[in-house]
Amino acid sequence: MAQPAWQEPDPLAVDSAPVPEYGSGSLCDLLPTLVAGQGVPGFTAAIPELTPADRNCVFLIDGLGWEQIKAHPDEAPFLHSLLPTSRGGTGRPISAGFPATTATSLASVGTGLPPGEHGLPGYTARNPETGELMNQLRWKPWTSPKAWQPYPPVFKLADAAGVRTAQVSAPAFEQTPLTKVALSGGSFLGRLSGEERMDTAAERLAAGDRSLVYTYYSEVDGKGHRFGVDSDAWRGQLMYVDGLAQRLAEQLPPRSALYVTADHGMIDIPFDEQSRIDFDEDWELRAGVALLGGEGRARHVYAVPGAENDVLAVWQEVLGEQFWVASRDEAIAAGWFGPKIDGRVHGRIGDVVAAAHDDVVITASVNEPHESAMVGMHGSMTPAEQFVPLLEVRS
Repeated sequence: MAQPAWQEPDPLAVDSAPVPEYGSGSLCDLLPTLVAGQGVPGFTAAIPELTPADRNCVFLIDGLGWEQIKAHPDEAPFLHSLLPTSRGGTGRPISAGFPATTATSLASVGTGLPPGEHGLPGYTARNPETGELMNQLRWKPWTSPKAWQPYPPVFKLADAAGVRTAQVSAPAFEQTPLTKVALSGGSFLGRLSGEERMDTAAERLAAGDRSLVYTYYSEVDGKGHRFGVDSDAWRGQLMYVDGLAQRLAEQLPPRSALYVTADHGMIDIPFDEQSRIDFDEDWELRAGVALLGGEGRARHVYAVPGAENDVLAVWQEVLGEQFWVASRDEAIAAGWFGPKIDGRVHGRIGDVVAAAHDDVVITASVNEPHESAMVGMHGSMTPAEQFVPLLEVRS
C-alpha cells in the first residue's frame, strides 16, 4: 500500500546496507587465496574458484570499479574481454570493503585482513590516544606505523616462506608508512612510467619458481576525482591503463596468473545544494559534533562526550533517506568493517557512521576545501563504488 502523502518515508535501515563479502569475495581475501595456493603456511583459499599458480601477479588500478569497466567497452577493449559476458572471460566483481577508499583498501589487500582488524577504517579517523584526526593516506599527523597497524603484510610472510615477492610502483611510495604497514616484503622496485612497471613486473614474475608480484597505477583515480568518470580526461586514462594491462598480460612467463583489480569504484556528484551538503554550513549536522572524519560518502562522526545519541538522532532525521546512518555499535554489529573488530580499532570508528545511498556527499568546505571540490567521489557501499574487478589472465 502506498504511503499517505503526508507521511515521512522511513529512514534507510542499517541492515539494508549491502555489506562487503568479507571472507569469501573481498579484497582482503585475494592475497591469502593466492599464497595459500603457493603453499605458504597459515593461509586458506577464501576465493576457492581461483586455481593455484606458481607465479601470481596483482595489478591494482586505483579507482577503476567493475561498473566503470562494464560501461566502457570501447575505451577498455582488453579489460572488457576478460568480463564473463565476453567470450572466454572469467572475471567477476569482488567487494572493496567499507569504506571503499584507497588507504582502507590497500591495507586490506596487503594484510589480508578486513578494516576492523588492520585498523585503517577510512580516509581520516580519530586516534583515540590523542583525540586528533589521523589522515591514513598521507599519514598526518605522524603516528607510529607499527603501533597503528601491527600485523605483518602477506608479502613478508610469503617472502619468509620462500616465495619471491616484489612490489613495483612509483618510487615516491617506497618509504611511505602505508607501504610499510601494508605493501612491504621482498623487493620494492620503483619505476616512473606505467610501461616500465609492466615490464619490470613481468621480469620479476619470471625470476622465481614461486613468485608474487604487485604493481599499481594511480592516475585513473586522479583524473576521476578532478574531472569525473564522465570526462574525456578519465576516458583517456582508461584507454591508457587498458593498454598497460594488455602489455603485462602478453609478457606473462609460464605457470603464471595475472589478476587485475582495483581499490574502489567512483561516481560523479553534481554541484548543487541537494547533492552536496556542506557540514561546515549546516548547524543541525554540526550540533554536538567534535570531529568530522572519513570522506564525503563515508563519514565518521565523533560526538562531544554525552551527545552521541543526540547526534545519531539528528543525522538519521536529516540524512536518513539518503544515507545509511548507524551508531558505532550498529555498524559493527552489521559487519560493515568486517566480522571482527580489534580493541585498538574500536575508538577509531565514529560514534555515528554515515554511508551514502543516493548520489550525494557531505562536504566540509572550510576544513576540507580540496576534497570538497572533487567531481568524482567514492567511499560507500553502492555497486558503483563497492564492486571492483577480479579479472584473470593465465599462461
